[in-house]
Amino acid sequence: AMLLKEYRICMPLSVEEYQRGQLYMINRHSNEQSESGEGVEVIKNEPVYTEENGDGQFTEKRIHLNNRLPNWARSFVPSIYVTEKAWNYYPYTITEYTCPWLPRLHIHIETRYENNNGHNNDVSKEIDPKEFTKREVIHLDLAYDKVPDKHYKADEDCTKFKSIKTGRGPLKPNWRESHSPIMCSYKLVQVKFEVWGMQTKVESYIHKVVRDVLLLAHRQAFAWIDTWYDMTFDNIRRYESEIQEKTNAKVKSETSHFPSTPTSPTIPSVQLPGTSKTKAWGT
Repeated sequence: AMLLKEYRICMPLSVEEYQRGQLYMINRHSNEQSESGEGVEVIKNEPVYTEENGDGQFTEKRIHLNNRLPNWARSFVPSIYVTEKAWNYYPYTITEYTCPWLPRLHIHIETRYENNNGHNNDVSKEIDPKEFTKREVIHLDLAYDKVPDKHYKADEDCTKFKSIKTGRGPLKPNWRESHSPIMCSYKLVQVKFEVWGMQTKVESYIHKVVRDVLLLAHRQAFAWIDTWYDMTFDNIRRYESEIQEKTNAKVKSETSHFPSTPTSPTIPSVQLPGTSKTKAWGT
């Protein structure tokens, strides 16, 4: 059993535009997280190819969480991190999260980006059809749904923000019905935590975190449009290299006295997405 939800987040962009906007947003967000002590370390960033999905980019990152620990715990707890593996065959992507200290926790996100306002009801090619029909569909509005107070910034409020370069925004109520261009991120999120007595609570909590992260990320991608809109892919890739160098150096200096990996338990091996039609969660 697992908790399966599909999030649909529309944006006042085209799928083609968002390819650059997303890459810029992810790297700037990583940089901001690292500056506030949430280190994001890039382990791998390399081209990947599968017959089914074509050319893509594979990244493996460690999201270090030590700064969330109380001071007394930091002195003897090894470096705690979540591993993110992402296969980006834009406009189709697969992302997986695991944690070496919680081997029973799996988060699997299948994403499809389409130029529509969120009305496509058949976006999965990985999930068993029986499971897929049981999912809960949640429409997130990047302008009118609330982000947690600690993440709110007036200049990222899409009900107030107006883009100088594109003239888009501020977004009015029901903007998704009439805005052009418009696209939708369809995100099918599976959360599985097989620990008796804690499963429901943990899975529900993780979905709340995922919802908040998705909402914030999509708001930022639009609110930062005047920075990335004129950037070419080469510009953004250079920016990505600079950010990765900077954040990796910062993380290494802060975690150098910790063991880099736990001795036990180990992360279960992950099958490369794209090599099978369905995901075998039971293995």
